[in-house]
Amino acid sequence: MRHAEISRTTLETQITVRANLDGSGQGRFATGVPFLDHMLEQISRHGLIDLDIEANGDLHIDAHHTVEDIGITLGQTLAKALGDKKGIRRYGHAYVPLDEALSRVVVDLSGRPGLEFHVKFTRATIGVFDVDLIREFFQGLVNHGQITLHIDNLRGDNAHHQAETVFKAFGRALRMAVELDARTENCIPSTKGSL
Repeated sequence: MRHAEISRTTLETQITVRANLDGSGQGRFATGVPFLDHMLEQISRHGLIDLDIEANGDLHIDAHHTVEDIGITLGQTLAKALGDKKGIRRYGHAYVPLDEALSRVVVDLSGRPGLEFHVKFTRATIGVFDVDLIREFFQGLVNHGQITLHIDNLRGDNAHHQAETVFKAFGRALRMAVELDARTENCIPSTKGSL
């Protein structure tokens, strides 16, 4: 099984992430940010990745440090669980609708961080959650997971639906990218010979 655990402690946050890439989509989330817990559950369930994420952050200030640092720690955990990346598909993509909203996510487990984030949310908050933090989450994840990630919300009127389609599509695309391909089980999917 491809699994990993990373703990990260700063003056702002204390975070532990456990991930099993060959799981069944079971998740346990205690971040102190309920909307983020709901979005992380989408990654786990639709990515078929078992995730256990615990976080204590300076939420008395706001959720920024907690959300960003969870992205960072999740990225580190995914990178560790992937190991040398032998036999993975490397690329993944997904389109996911939710009522009027539709998002597309494309993943490359390239070993190079890059984020193209094109989501124009229809409002600034979802409940008390600042939608700007969604980009911060994914920026931290790609930087520390060494992932190239393109996120496009193609349409949507409801900000909750927009966000949920992004996280579901990310889970589905990640599931495809980390999947093992029996035809290339001893190969790195790159002409460079490493990712």
